[in-house]
Formats: sequence, structure tokens, C-alpha cells
Amino acid sequence: MEQTKPGLKKYPTIGVCGLDCGLCPRYYTKGTSRCPGCGGPDFFNKHPSCSFITCCVKKKNLEVCGECSDFPCSKFKTDEEYQQLEESSSYPSNKVVMLNLNFIKEHGIKKFIDQQKTRIKLLERMIGNFDDGRSRSFFCKAACLLDLTSLESSLNKAIQKIKADNIKTDDTKVKAKILKENLEKIAFKKGVELVKKKK
Repeated sequence: MEQTKPGLKKYPTIGVCGLDCGLCPRYYTKGTSRCPGCGGPDFFNKHPSCSFITCCVKKKNLEVCGECSDFPCSKFKTDEEYQQLEESSSYPSNKVVMLNLNFIKEHGIKKFIDQQKTRIKLLERMIGNFDDGRSRSFFCKAACLLDLTSLESSLNKAIQKIKADNIKTDDTKVKAKILKENLEKIAFKKGVELVKKKK
């Protein structure tokens, strides 16, 4: 999370606009389609024009819009509008944009980044130990939308069940199913939608 080149953002895992870049499936993709995070290495080749970066980083020398005295400006939708947006499984959730930026405005970017580091570590454990090749986007969304206690609890319960049921460590299909069920149960209780309901 260190600054890699002069002029780029110090924390590429949080988007200027409030997106959780460090919790995005494309941040964990291997190869040329991998996104380096907001303002990360090679970002401007992949995203040549970003009005948020132009205003916030290039003009005002800020890290994120939540640090700006004009936030929220006309570039932003209302929180209700963000909640209604159609979401892609390939990008981080829009649902937390205003929550993230308001948190930064109130508590500062350092406190937010400390929390995000914990979320990223939990997500990396999920991807590293439970990804069956089809669950990365689901785990990213869970890491983005669920609170830290729920994420840790789900992981611990999954690990306990895997041990109790003597599931082989390389049986990622079964392991992924167990963790996803735990995450879905908690999400349902909290009114969080991790899987889009089919119409």
C-alpha cells in the first residue's frame, strides 16, 4: 500500500470515489486484466480518464474525495441511488461508496486504511484457502459488505466444520461451499444481498 511513483495515490486499495479497490475481484486477477487499484502502477494506461482522480488527486492533491471540503459534490449520487445501482460481479460494490467516504471524512484515512487492511487479510485467506475457481467474486463482495466480526466468525466456523468433518485440505469445492453457506447465513440475517436473486 505504499506510494510507488510520485504523483500517484498513497493508498491504491481505496478509490478516490470511495470504491473498495483492494476488495475487488480484478485486483486479485492474474495477468494483464489485473487492476492495480486506484492510482496504482499502470492505472492510467488501463483507466486513462477518471474525473474523480483529475479533480481530487491532480488538482487538489488529496487521496480521496472524503478529504475534500466540497464533499459530497455533484459528482456523487445519493446513498439511496448507490443502493439501487445494478452491480457487476467483476467490480467492487457501489453500496459502500458513501459509507467509506463519510467514514474517512469523520475519522480520517489512516483509520479507514487500518480497517481495510484487516478486510484485505481476511479476503486473502478466503481466496487462498477456499476459492474453488468460481468463488472469488463472491468472497470479494462478502469482504466488502459484511462487518469484520461477521467475516472472522464465518471463517472460523468454516475452519471448525472442515476439521470436524475431516474434509481434505485440497478439496476446495467442499471448503468453498461451507464458507459460502456461513457467509450467506450471516448476510441474510443482516439483510445484505451477496447473491443476486434470479427474477
